[in-house]
Amino acid sequence: MSGGGATSGPRVGWGFDVHPLNDEPPLVLGGVVVSETEGVSATSDGDVLAHAVTDAVFGACVLGDIGEHFPSDDPAVEGADSLVLLRQAVTMAMAVGWQPAHVDVTVVAEAIRVSPHRDEIRSRLAEAMAMSVDNVSVKATTTDGLGFVGRGEGLAAVAVVTVEALP
Repeated sequence: MSGGGATSGPRVGWGFDVHPLNDEPPLVLGGVVVSETEGVSATSDGDVLAHAVTDAVFGACVLGDIGEHFPSDDPAVEGADSLVLLRQAVTMAMAVGWQPAHVDVTVVAEAIRVSPHRDEIRSRLAEAMAMSVDNVSVKATTTDGLGFVGRGEGLAAVAVVTVEALP
């Protein structure tokens, strides 16, 4: 992976993640426990929000994807804190000349409530990405009962990250 060294102007990366819901809590989004009664099936802590953001960082910097750097068959990923993985992705981005400038993430879930946790999630993401909380947007939506998310079988997240060349 060459890493696409920094050039002039910003870059944008897009990330997506999805996990099936289960009854093994806790459910973590952006490093914050949002449910003590539900959880997800995953190798790491299953934080779909952090995974989508991590993939977006890698994409913006032309560094591959989360599965390449943190494969699910790697014992080090078992039960891993996804914000730690995000911090590692940001460190890798900076090593090739890029720094995160803005993140916009949307959680797609039918019954999981994001709004009571939004400020804490924004703070945790900002800290993990070494950026101002003013540049972190966290939103949520439903699928109005459609698909696996609408049936309460899983949840997803999509993220867009803008990176700028380091000075």
